[in-house]
Amino acid sequence: MLELLRIRDLALIEDVELEFSTGMNTLTGETGAGKSFIMRAVDFLLGERMDRKLVRPGKDKASVEALFVLPEGETVVRRELSADTGRSRVYINDTLSSQTAIRNLRSRLVIHTSQHGQQKLMSPAFQAEILDSFLPDQSLLKRRAEALAAVNEVLERKRKLLEKCEDIEKQREFLEYQKKEIARVDPQLDEEDDLEERKGVIKERERAGECLRSALDCIHGDANMLDSLSLLSRELGIIARMFPEYEEDGAAVEEFRIRLHDLENRLRKGPDDLGEPRDGMSLDRIESRLFDLAQLKRKLRRGLNEIVRLKDEIDESLSFLDACALDIKALGKEEEAAARKLGAVLVELNKARKKAARELSIHIVDELADLGFSEHVKVLFEFDPREIYPGLEDMRGRLMWIPNPGQPAQPLDKIASGGELSRFLLALVTLRGASGQDPDALPTLIFDEVDAGIGGMTLGAVARKLRTLADRQQMLLITHWPQLAGQADRHFRILKEVVDAETYTRCERLEGERIGEELSRMAGGGEQGRALAEKLLK
Repeated sequence: MLELLRIRDLALIEDVELEFSTGMNTLTGETGAGKSFIMRAVDFLLGERMDRKLVRPGKDKASVEALFVLPEGETVVRRELSADTGRSRVYINDTLSSQTAIRNLRSRLVIHTSQHGQQKLMSPAFQAEILDSFLPDQSLLKRRAEALAAVNEVLERKRKLLEKCEDIEKQREFLEYQKKEIARVDPQLDEEDDLEERKGVIKERERAGECLRSALDCIHGDANMLDSLSLLSRELGIIARMFPEYEEDGAAVEEFRIRLHDLENRLRKGPDDLGEPRDGMSLDRIESRLFDLAQLKRKLRRGLNEIVRLKDEIDESLSFLDACALDIKALGKEEEAAARKLGAVLVELNKARKKAARELSIHIVDELADLGFSEHVKVLFEFDPREIYPGLEDMRGRLMWIPNPGQPAQPLDKIASGGELSRFLLALVTLRGASGQDPDALPTLIFDEVDAGIGGMTLGAVARKLRTLADRQQMLLITHWPQLAGQADRHFRILKEVVDAETYTRCERLEGERIGEELSRMAGGGEQGRALAEKLLK
């Protein structure tokens, strides 16, 4: 039950608060006063979009807030619309929530029936949904959805597999060419860097050999350094005997001669690893290998490590192609099993739909009789078989009716008038709510000019039906008919006012004589209007 609704700074509404009662709450007023906009605000609160331009000029945001009373307790829902960004925020019991959450909650809170609902009723798809909503076993729809999803999931995997196989098959020749080229060279990860490093080491070795020979030349040269040092050492020895101060110099020259002689021996012998590399890779072989790798990179237009990984990818692709037939066969078996399960559910569901259609048709006719339709009117469902998988048909119900005896059945959306559609909608809402639920758990019914296109005796029948519905669950009713407004448990009048060159939508609760005045206005005023108002109030 919707107990309280407050709207602030939305379009022409500055601040409106409505406290609703159980039973029937009617909203009346002149055309354009803003009655339907109040219901639109409820739709916004419960998840519908709204343009930021509808925030009242000069205000930062608009807000709609409602208090619902449910069996488990009170629930407060608030939604705010930013004038700057157009974004909205939803709060449930003062906790920030999501629009998805409020949309999921909506079906428990309100059922909004309007002229838009009449347009939906003319849609064959919506008619099929109506029939499905009256199935006694709603789990059939869930099982159908799950079975169909399972079939589609297998079909999607099969499609992707076939698509991949086809793509690989188209590339097979090129893949095998790449594989052959890679196998011929047989590159290894980081091989190029390793070869370049070896190449550098060999060149450094060659350079060291040249330096070694040059050093020997320096020692022996034209004037043999060792012979000269031997001579110098001997002469200094003689000098030192006569002049002791040269004794230290003589010792230094002799020590240097000995070390130079040792160096000569080591240079002649050379380092242990100065010869050929131990792995046998000569500079020519390294250059040749680098050339082969460079050619392979040019052919395949990839880096060396990419080519090494490409080899594994090619092997995997070709292996996948070889196993593709087996995988497709396995998926085929999965598809058959999923299709059998879907077929079994459809047989059960279609049978249940036909049974529900017969029963629902009878109930609709009974409701329409109460709403002023001829006793000869007939309603039935035709079934449109739709193949959702080869050989499997989903029977979708479509509303047909025979308004006059002797005529063939016609689609409801082809021949029904606006007034007839209004009553059809009212009949369906009546039936949908009559499921034995706890009255406190039933959502609030919102009827926005559902009485459009009707009058006379039919109007009285609609009024009685609405009264019966209001006795079962809370109702908000927008109407231009005093015969309907006179049924209200609580009456609100919506009016538009201009104050200081600004327009405002106001809402006032009517009581006592003011209800009679409003009913008289709705009836056209004057003596006749007052008479009808008095009659209705009695």
